[in-house]
Amino acid sequence: MAKSKKEKQTQHKKPPLRGMMDNVMEQFNNAADRIQLHPHIRKILSITNNEILVNFPVKMDNGDVEVFTGYRVQHNAALGPYKGGLRYHPTVDLDAARALAMWMTWKCSLAGLPYGGGKGGIKIDPSKFSETELERITRRFTYALADNIGPEHDIPAPDVNTNSQTMAWIADTYMSTRPPAQRTANQHIVTGKPEGSGGLEGRDRATGYGVYLTIIFWADKNDINLKGKKFIVQGFGNVGYWASHFLEKDGAKLVGVQDAFGSIQNEKGINVENLFQYTKTNKGSIVDFPNSQTVDHDDFFALDCDICIPAALGNQITKENAPHIKAKLIAEGANGPTNVDGEKILIDRGITIIPDILCNSGGVIASYFEWLQNRSGEIWHYDEVMEKLEKKLKGNFNKVFVYAVREGVDMRTAAFCIAIERVEKAYVQRGIFP
Repeated sequence: MAKSKKEKQTQHKKPPLRGMMDNVMEQFNNAADRIQLHPHIRKILSITNNEILVNFPVKMDNGDVEVFTGYRVQHNAALGPYKGGLRYHPTVDLDAARALAMWMTWKCSLAGLPYGGGKGGIKIDPSKFSETELERITRRFTYALADNIGPEHDIPAPDVNTNSQTMAWIADTYMSTRPPAQRTANQHIVTGKPEGSGGLEGRDRATGYGVYLTIIFWADKNDINLKGKKFIVQGFGNVGYWASHFLEKDGAKLVGVQDAFGSIQNEKGINVENLFQYTKTNKGSIVDFPNSQTVDHDDFFALDCDICIPAALGNQITKENAPHIKAKLIAEGANGPTNVDGEKILIDRGITIIPDILCNSGGVIASYFEWLQNRSGEIWHYDEVMEKLEKKLKGNFNKVFVYAVREGVDMRTAAFCIAIERVEKAYVQRGIFP
């Protein structure tokens, strides 16, 4: 029986995250088998270090009190402090946070950063709350987490439905609860802050720019000119917008976009900046953008294109839609957008996937730059940041590409093997207490 339009819209607003832990564990075990990971270290890396759940009350604008549930999962700290975003979304739960925290461990390791993986957030639909309510929710959540995060222990960052303002509230709350002599020394409790509050120039576009750069590196390796190439983007938030912005500047053509409200297409091209400005006046939605046609949700990934950028939530490319994808390249702007069943189909069809832990790592690399800037009291300028980011990402991409070619594996397997081996080396050299 065909699904109604309302059912499809509802399904799209809340993408399934139930299988994310299964996905990351299969990816991990596949790589662990290949590198013959020591069984003791496999046991350690298969589980999280800490899982924090907090329930906290907040007074609403009308005087009512609501109780919210927040999470922070810390997967592994063998390489350094936990690092990872906080998201505000109805799908946030412990299972999703576990998977995302584990992915962050591999992402930080692959990038060569002195971080482990953490993730979390609040189970909430932020569109249902006012700005003042979101500020109180964020500050109360920070207070509840305060003993479990810290600039040398666990450093949150923006994620889905959180931004630089959210980070400013967290930083201010955390610093305000420290002893006076320690307050200014804790500015790097979060990254992704506004520039006026210790943020890094260019941090807002770093993840999307990184997605763009990895596509450029892939194109160079395959002697492909991106001019005139068609791409589609799922999710037109921070990552989707900036990846599209830079691709369009290189001559590529955006032909399809999907967000939580609907899907649009235009074979002749969609102007990225015009669409971005339109969303500002249309409650953040791309729906009914002028000179575009509506696309059924289930048909979006089947649009004719050369490059597909899933930059929304997890488990979007599955065994149901993978057979219909026409893109030759999947650049994972989101975390875990392709589940293992969908990936097997794509690989069998000869479609390349730039895996999330490489493709969208520009954000955490820039976060590392911000963290260093705050710790040393320096100020890094935009051009310097972009140059350092490109150099770091190019080295990481080449490392994964060479490994994949040498070992005859796909890029995700190569990335996981490199990442896990670095963590394994830390355990081998340091030993396991006691």
